[in-house]
Amino acid sequence: MTVRTLHSSIALGALSLPNRIVLAPMTRARAGIERAPGEIVAQYYAQRASAGLLITEATSVAPEGVGYTDTPGIWSEDQVCGWRNVTDAVHAAGGRIFMQLWHVGRSSHSSLQPRRQLPVAPTAIAIEGQTYTYEGMQDYEVPRALETHEMSQVIEQFRRGAQLAKVAGFDGVEVHGANGYLLDQFLQDGSNHRTDEWGGSIANRARLLLEVTNAVVEVWSADRVGVRLSPNGTFNSMSDSDPVATFSFAAEQLGRLGIVYLHVVEPSAPLMVHGLPVSAVALLKRHFGGSVIAAQGYDKAKAEAVLKAGDADLVAFGKAFISNPDLPARLKVDAPLAQWDVSTFYAGGAKGYVDYPALGSAGGA
Repeated sequence: MTVRTLHSSIALGALSLPNRIVLAPMTRARAGIERAPGEIVAQYYAQRASAGLLITEATSVAPEGVGYTDTPGIWSEDQVCGWRNVTDAVHAAGGRIFMQLWHVGRSSHSSLQPRRQLPVAPTAIAIEGQTYTYEGMQDYEVPRALETHEMSQVIEQFRRGAQLAKVAGFDGVEVHGANGYLLDQFLQDGSNHRTDEWGGSIANRARLLLEVTNAVVEVWSADRVGVRLSPNGTFNSMSDSDPVATFSFAAEQLGRLGIVYLHVVEPSAPLMVHGLPVSAVALLKRHFGGSVIAAQGYDKAKAEAVLKAGDADLVAFGKAFISNPDLPARLKVDAPLAQWDVSTFYAGGAKGYVDYPALGSAGGA
């Protein structure tokens, strides 16, 4: 049997990947107030095109889905043109790139919303703490609960975003169902207290995630659609009374849709089954039945171990890829990794974005 390593190739749906290293979706806040990526964004992704797969930063499918300053969107012509420059640059560099489709739900503020309206959510429950806006730090507000008749509109926003991502030249899309954003808010019962057909049972709470994914599959075909989940994650005040049951159900149903991969964020607090801790990646892979991308805190040793065990098929790297645009090459030869500068993660401009040197270049290790 062939031993799977970070640098072994893999067929992922319609794509043939030269390695199993994935650029994780990371917000970088370089799209400006019009939320259209410019040339510097194209340069950033092209620099990292040696990954087996690039997944873009979370990209809002509608103005109502925006939750942060200067994050990109995919609803306007200018945004499509900007993203087309990105995909062209990545493809010219030999890479493959998926867009992550996003709606933040309650993780927003009225100052970031059209007509300064309240953010939407499954239930009128606020996130604890504050968020950064163009007007500075502000308390999270109690969101407006979506009306039953509005659910179809949300699904259509994702469908339209998927269509525009295809126009922009992407190789596929990833539905963002993780990290306490809208689809995750519906899935988990800590944030979903609805009593209609979109709440209550696990099947009802998973309905929006599944219907959105199905709509995206109708645009792209299942072999070019992935989904990201974050079982037992607590970011954005998330919780669930039975995360094993909830996320196992979601993974199984997504597997039945035949999507090309499930992207699993391993939680800091492990899932518990019969009183014993289990890996979320391993558990959900069993229920999903297809290819799984593991994410969250992986270094080379941990990545090779999860691949060798068969618990995952690819591994996503985040912060290490920010400061090491040629991360696959560095991992292959065990070269030192450059350290990232946290102060530049969302600062805008080239510093800490496209100025990290590659191996063998001036300033590189």
